[in-house]
Amino acid sequence: MLLFLNDVSGSEILLILVFILMFFGSKSIPGLARTLGRTMRQIKDASSELQQEIKKSGMDIKKDLNLKGIVEETARDIQRPLDQYSSDIDEAMRYESPKKTPSIDVKEEKFEPSAKTESPSDLSEKANQGDSEEGSK
Repeated sequence: MLLFLNDVSGSEILLILVFILMFFGSKSIPGLARTLGRTMRQIKDASSELQQEIKKSGMDIKKDLNLKGIVEETARDIQRPLDQYSSDIDEAMRYESPKKTPSIDVKEEKFEPSAKTESPSDLSEKANQGDSEEGSK
């Protein structure tokens, strides 16, 4: 209420009071002050009632939304895969490779052709000789 009086000096307030006294008269000033006081009280009560109603409806909305439950559920949904990844990494860190078994040496055998190898041309000559012998008999 006194905020608007910060810029008003004492002489200006005195001038306003003299103007009110001359305009309304001395008999009506107490009635005006009473009416002004009631009006200010009604405005103040209405303002506080409106503030309480807004706070109450805000709390009702907050309860209906259950933000805390939603946040906790979302946190659990995010935490589960992270816990799984963490346990997978822990298992990978503790992994021990299988113990080495003694290896078996396998000897490689070289293929050595037999002393007498016949080429395809030799085989065809033998076949021709056999045919000619049969033909001469």
